[in-house]
Amino acid sequence: MSPPVLDLKGQPALVTGASSGIGLAVAKGLARAGARVAVNYHSDREGGERIARAITDEGGTAIAVGGDVSREEDVERIVAETVAAFGTLHILVANAGLQRDAAFHEMSLDDWRRVIDVNLTGQFLCARAAVREFLRRGREPEVSRALGKIVCISSVHEVIPWAGHVNYAASKGGVMLMMKSLAQEVAEQGIRVNSIAPGAIRTPINREAWETPQAEAALLRLIPYGRVGDPDDIAKAAIWLASDESDYVTGASLFVDGGMTLYPGFRDGG
Repeated sequence: MSPPVLDLKGQPALVTGASSGIGLAVAKGLARAGARVAVNYHSDREGGERIARAITDEGGTAIAVGGDVSREEDVERIVAETVAAFGTLHILVANAGLQRDAAFHEMSLDDWRRVIDVNLTGQFLCARAAVREFLRRGREPEVSRALGKIVCISSVHEVIPWAGHVNYAASKGGVMLMMKSLAQEVAEQGIRVNSIAPGAIRTPINREAWETPQAEAALLRLIPYGRVGDPDDIAKAAIWLASDESDYVTGASLFVDGGMTLYPGFRDGG
């Protein structure tokens, strides 16, 4: 049997928070699979445009679209610019996110709201705009079996409590149930909604956790598989979830975490 072909040719995709880390890897991976990609950035215009040029230089098709996913008017414009450039939208990877960490009794309301606004409300706004475009366009069975595909980037902290990061963990728990509830609602219309829950990935947001040998050794105690993940590990999963090879998958959280959610503290009996 030949291996599956993860072909996204002719499918416009929007990746939010794509100027670095996981979003960057996902944008490049989708483009290599044939998708036309809108690279969303928040404030790093130069970075977003550089990534779009890099995709184009590799033979792909990409544009850079700036905007804050927590702002309704920005999201509407981001999706409108994507549709204007590519004709429609088939794939959304809702990746934009941030951390503002503090002990709970010292956490400001502003830090609580900003994390929830970007990590959770931002995914709601992007998914809503995407679903509206999927329904407007209608079926294109020659392009994709699904009417549209949404991949939410969550975290292992949708199920693992994280002291000192209550706002972040709450946002990711919300993403999980938003994703499942949305998947339940739109499945009969042919829209698939899933999420990827990364574990420890080498990205700028968590550099302190892995950039020194001492920090990495401490982190590896939480990862049974014995290595820190790379952004491409998440990109490969996103490509699969966006392809027809996963056409019977919806409402699923795919943990890409090296076993971090396997309660490694109990490996020796607890």
